[in-house]
Amino acid sequence: LTVAEERKMTQEVLPKMRKDYPQLRDPQMQYYISNLGQKIVRKNNLAGNPYNYNFSVVDVNYVNAFALPAGTIFVTTRLIAMADSEAELAGVIGHEVGHVKARHSAERMFQAKQEQKKSWLYALGGGLGGALVGFGIGKLVCPPKDKKCLAKAATYGGGAGALGGLLIQKYGFLANSREDEMEADRIGFRTSTKAGYDANYVGRFYSKLLKMEEDRKRGAGMLASFADAMSTHPPSRERVQQMNQMANNYNTKGLVTTNEFSSIKAKAKKISIKKG
Repeated sequence: LTVAEERKMTQEVLPKMRKDYPQLRDPQMQYYISNLGQKIVRKNNLAGNPYNYNFSVVDVNYVNAFALPAGTIFVTTRLIAMADSEAELAGVIGHEVGHVKARHSAERMFQAKQEQKKSWLYALGGGLGGALVGFGIGKLVCPPKDKKCLAKAATYGGGAGALGGLLIQKYGFLANSREDEMEADRIGFRTSTKAGYDANYVGRFYSKLLKMEEDRKRGAGMLASFADAMSTHPPSRERVQQMNQMANNYNTKGLVTTNEFSSIKAKAKKISIKKG
């Protein structure tokens, strides 16, 4: 695939996705996340090499971040609220940059088109990464119209949310391969630390995901199945171990957080609470 073909795939699906993932109407948050993303791009000499990146906050109430080919990256308010430092959030964004840089989505789209001989739009839907920053559920265990099951999923989902699973189903999101996820993790670590963030903090979001995964596994019935739905993703423990190893190897000190992040996080928490 050429870069132009990757852009075309994203352009085809964006209008539809914007309806389900509307941009948050908050200039301050949009400015902040764009600046953070562009800082990572700039410090790693990625601008126009070969993609032009753009970052935006989307107004949906569950933990998610994902990347479309050619540099379009979305982050949700609840994910921002869940991060404890700017370095941690930078690690998440760096992970998504890693998927773009390594052309993971483009590779899966191409394979889907070749194997299923569907439209570019279908192939794109089948190629996107899952919820929870590519760490996530992959599919939802509840039947689409089972409101009781969905309510229970929303209660115990640890921030993932039933709606996120439904949107993943709608777009045919496939789980990233173990190799792709681990590679994106490594790229995210390197790009974040090169942007000046502390190596001991950029991977800490993985520990949160590990706790969510373990909480689900301790549950019964639907919760156990919810954890099983994550089986196509690398275990979070493996990812935490990789981050810890990289942090020990790099051992570079840097920026941990900023007052601006604290302000944005507080605003994101208010938005998430208001949405319930």
